[in-house]
Amino acid sequence: MTKVLAITNQKGGVGKTTTAINLAAGLATYGQKVLLIDLDPQANCTSGIGLDKLHVEGQIYDLLLGDTHLYDAIKQTDVPNVHIIPSSIDLIGSEIELLSAQNKEQRLKNVIKALEGRYDYVIIDCPPSLNILTVNAMVASNDLIIPIQSEYFALEGIAQLLRTIKIIRRRLNPNLNIFGILITMYDRRTVLSEQVAKEVRRYFKDRVFDTIIDRNVKLSEAPSYGKPIFSYDINSRGAKNYLHLALEVLNKDGKEVA
Repeated sequence: MTKVLAITNQKGGVGKTTTAINLAAGLATYGQKVLLIDLDPQANCTSGIGLDKLHVEGQIYDLLLGDTHLYDAIKQTDVPNVHIIPSSIDLIGSEIELLSAQNKEQRLKNVIKALEGRYDYVIIDCPPSLNILTVNAMVASNDLIIPIQSEYFALEGIAQLLRTIKIIRRRLNPNLNIFGILITMYDRRTVLSEQVAKEVRRYFKDRVFDTIIDRNVKLSEAPSYGKPIFSYDINSRGAKNYLHLALEVLNKDGKEVA
């Protein structure tokens, strides 16, 4: 059975794309077949995994509007066991076009349904907003991973996100769950990071991952080279963090790792 995970938080700059790319690569390291879906018009997931977001033929925009065949949109990456359905700035147009479309909230779910069993994991990189694209991701997903940066105002907007999740559960996807809260951009040199992490754990309790993603220069550099952290610097703290996160995800799913 394919597990569909959406990486979501309407705040920007919390590490959604970094998590999507590196969790996918980490799971692939453990032998899982992974499909990334870039659902953000900024297309940073697309470029961050090594594709040219300015010259992609067949992308998520075309699939949502029914303008291309599914397998024409799935692209190989340089990471073994990781494929991607890319995005581009064209996706901005879909936000308007979908508003008047039939079954507008189900478009992504129908795309992913056709892939059942082909991948172990589908990971969706959501845009930094609670728009029709994010709603599509929540309707299509089994579970959500919510990155929260360990900085001031970290929990700002989370109440709104939780309300949206509750609405999606009630109206469109009763099986939607929060798989885990991920603390990102943790600076071990500051008291603030420790305080924020404690507050997040107090608020979300056992839904918070044990893994914490440290603030790491290599993690910031890797996307500019179109590589996940494991290809860019396998010995970095960021690589160790995301390898540990991938293992934690597999363990929560009850999957044995050789």
